[in-house]
Amino acid sequence: MSENNFKSGFVSIIGRPNVGKSTLLNSILGQKVSIVSDKPQTTRNRILGVKTLPGTQVIFIDTPGIHKPKHKLNQFMVKTAINTLDEVDIVLFMTEAGESIGGGDRYIMEILGKTKKPVFLLINKIDMVQKGTLLPLIDEFSRLCKFEEIFPVSALHGDNIAELEESIMRRLPEGPQYFPEDAVTDQPMRFIAAELVREKIFQLTYEEIPYSVAVGIEEFREDDEKKVAFIRAVIFVDKDSQKGIIIGKGGTMLKKVGQLAREELEAIMGVKVFLELWVKVKSGWRGDDMILRMLGYKV
Repeated sequence: MSENNFKSGFVSIIGRPNVGKSTLLNSILGQKVSIVSDKPQTTRNRILGVKTLPGTQVIFIDTPGIHKPKHKLNQFMVKTAINTLDEVDIVLFMTEAGESIGGGDRYIMEILGKTKKPVFLLINKIDMVQKGTLLPLIDEFSRLCKFEEIFPVSALHGDNIAELEESIMRRLPEGPQYFPEDAVTDQPMRFIAAELVREKIFQLTYEEIPYSVAVGIEEFREDDEKKVAFIRAVIFVDKDSQKGIIIGKGGTMLKKVGQLAREELEAIMGVKVFLELWVKVKSGWRGDDMILRMLGYKV
């Protein structure tokens, strides 16, 4: 394929919280660029994932789950997801196979009804349901919204992901190569470091903790000669009780969070990582514009 007919484009992944958007992005890219947990509202920023093949480059945008916002942070998250619809060539609307169509999906389909971009319906987690339940669900979605294509998928196990990618690439317009061939994301390493610390907190702590946590990087320094990186991160929480839970008895929880995040960072960066974690109480940080801007949220 000559340079003149190189194909490229942007694809937004949208849906309710916890339907598997980040898992899908990581599956398509073959590596993790977006943090994953079994708790909703894990993704807070839009995260670009880049897949480059001979003659083609696809830029996927993993968005925060669309939900009814309760704080400025949540308002930012929902606005971020909806705004991507104006910027992309294809929209992937992701939902779950094991659930009936609820108010959240209907709200998203109302928004999608106004876009002129092609919309694919992705019914995820098909590995968790009987196949006979899929056709009635597909019929119901098709009556509510016009979809260019419909894919039952398992983002976790890779079912129908190759077919989805082929269909996306067929529909991409001719365009430039936006990123170098070896790029997989536009996010800087310090952002990924903060996200990995937050992911480990999601995985290790009680139900109420993750939504009250943010991670800011105070220092990120790499020594190329010695092949080491020094990272100091601050974990912000709403209450003293949450601080106690994250630190744990004798510091055990914080140590475990740090160990898991450090091991994953070393695997990604290919260098020795020294990771220092602190926990600070900032009551009401999710509604504080100054703190949200400091954490990188464009409120």
